[in-house]
Amino acid sequence: MSVRLPRTLRLDPSDTFVFPRAAEPGEWAVTGSFLFLDVETTGLSPKDRAAFRSGFVGVRSLGFSTLVVVSEATASEHAEAVEDLAGHIHERFGAPDRESARAAAREELDVSASLCNLPVGTVVAMHRAERDGSIREEFRSLHRRPGSDVLHGRAFHFAEVDEDAPEERVHLVGLIHDTRSGG
Repeated sequence: MSVRLPRTLRLDPSDTFVFPRAAEPGEWAVTGSFLFLDVETTGLSPKDRAAFRSGFVGVRSLGFSTLVVVSEATASEHAEAVEDLAGHIHERFGAPDRESARAAAREELDVSASLCNLPVGTVVAMHRAERDGSIREEFRSLHRRPGSDVLHGRAFHFAEVDEDAPEERVHLVGLIHDTRSGG
C-alpha cells in the first residue's frame, strides 16, 4: 500500500534565509497550521511571518519549506512520518500521551495527503492568512514543463566565462538617469 504525501522541495537556498528554520530537502511535510493556532500573528518576527504565510512543515525537523512535491510514500514511510510528527506533538506541544500524539499526527498527515490528488511530481505552494479569527490556506500547483524534470532542475544556471573575454560593465546610475530622461 502506498499513499501520496507532500515532500519538501528546495530549488535554491532561499528557505534557509527566509524562515527561522528551513526543512531539509525531501522530508515528508504537513501544512503546519497547528504551529500557529495560539499565536498572535501580528506580533511575529519577519522570518516567523514568512513561515506563517507560506511555510509547509517538515515532519522530522519542524523546519519550513516554501514548496512541496507530490510523492509516493510506502506504508512504512507513512508510519515513520506519523512517528516523527507524533514525537514533536507529544514532546514539544504537550500532547497528554504518545497515542494522542499519534492520532493528531495521523490527522495532519491525512490533511496533507488530501492535497496530493495530483500527479506525482506536481509542485505545490501555499498561502496562509488569518481572516476573521481563523487561519485560511490556499494552495496552487506548479506543473512541470513538457520534457523537463523539476526535481532535478535548477533555479539558477551558472555559465562559465572565458577569462580572456572583455568584462561587461553596467553603469546603474546612468541607467536610472536614462530612464528618467526618456533616453
